[in-house]
Amino acid sequence: MIASAPHSALPVSRTARLVLFDIDGTLLWTDGAGRRAIHRALTEIFGETGPADHRFDGKTDPQIVRELMRVVGHEDEHIDARMQELFDRYVVCLREELRDPEHRALPLPGVLDLLAALTRTDVTLGLLTGNLAEGARAKLEAVGIDPDMFLVGAFGSDHENRPELPAIAQRRARDELGIDVRGSEIVVIGDTPADVECGRDIGARAIGVATGRYSTEVLAEHGAAAVFADLTDTDAVVRAILDD
Repeated sequence: MIASAPHSALPVSRTARLVLFDIDGTLLWTDGAGRRAIHRALTEIFGETGPADHRFDGKTDPQIVRELMRVVGHEDEHIDARMQELFDRYVVCLREELRDPEHRALPLPGVLDLLAALTRTDVTLGLLTGNLAEGARAKLEAVGIDPDMFLVGAFGSDHENRPELPAIAQRRARDELGIDVRGSEIVVIGDTPADVECGRDIGARAIGVATGRYSTEVLAEHGAAAVFADLTDTDAVVRAILDD
């Protein structure tokens, strides 16, 4: 069973500033563990992987599976019927891949210092990621980041379409934490145009970080309020987050 969030949803007293981090390419790098795991699971459940060079960045896990299997001729009804079985297997494969000594998952530059600095402010930390909730936890644990420091989140296991995720995180902040956070008080931090754009419908502000496939220029063109080459300048990133 896929959990809705990787934390204990106990009510806490927090300010109405919610910072939602993407995971892959923003907080960490897994040296291809997610791609290898999903290909293994697809081979076991569907008998094929789809195109080996298919782009995963900026997409939810269900979206990736659907796109790959459509390319090789599977109908949506068949994909949906086996999606949960596939993801159950994927999570097992992912944890195995993350333990592979030939590949090492790492936090990206500046991430640990930034998270530590933000815990000393009044913001609430959260996740907004295309990963399944269980996959998000596995990846964070693999690089030494405590998943429970993120008190709210929205995941690929919540909705296949990434633009739906900010509103889910917003509702969870209200329902699980007692924070009635306005869209303008939500900051999304990510490395793809999809991260930058996904919160627009609720008025969220985006910060782009060019530690994935996209440059600072591309992220700025897609509407990021601030862009960074990486997250190593802790003070500057914190100022951008807290900027009204």
